Amino acid sequence: MSRTKPADVRFYFDADVLGLAHVFAALRSDITYPGDPGGVKFKRSRPPCPIKETRTSDDVWIPEVTSRGWLIVTRDSMIQNHTREVNAVREHGARMVALSGVEAVGTFAQLELIMCRWQNILRCLDEPGPFIYAATRTKFRPVPLG
Repeated sequence: MSRTKPADVRFYFDADVLGLAHVFAALRSDITYPGDPGGVKFKRSRPPCPIKETRTSDDVWIPEVTSRGWLIVTRDSMIQNHTREVNAVREHGARMVALSGVEAVGTFAQLELIMCRWQNILRCLDEPGPFIYAATRTKFRPVPLG
């Protein structure tokens, strides 16, 4: 009989990158996404995501995800212009990477982008919040939080 250990979830993939989240959940045990039923990967058991609905508003899911210490991965080419989301990140001390630019449209393009920036994203796990980084295939830049 094979025993599983609890997964150490470290990443939350937002509803804006749900297709990408499904790809990553098939490859890794340390990510979750809204509506994730949980599962077992590499003998690690990931619990269901506490964010049940993809339409959960930012002011609900950002504090919940942040309280768990998860790094947020989302898609938003104009993140710096969305003051409510930036304010929520700042207010709750969230850590966020926003896939940006025209190359962030579609699951395959998002996968290419995230793999190009994966080492940058991993380094974010050790960085305290609040922060937002905008990621493209060629750049990884901090977004001013105002």
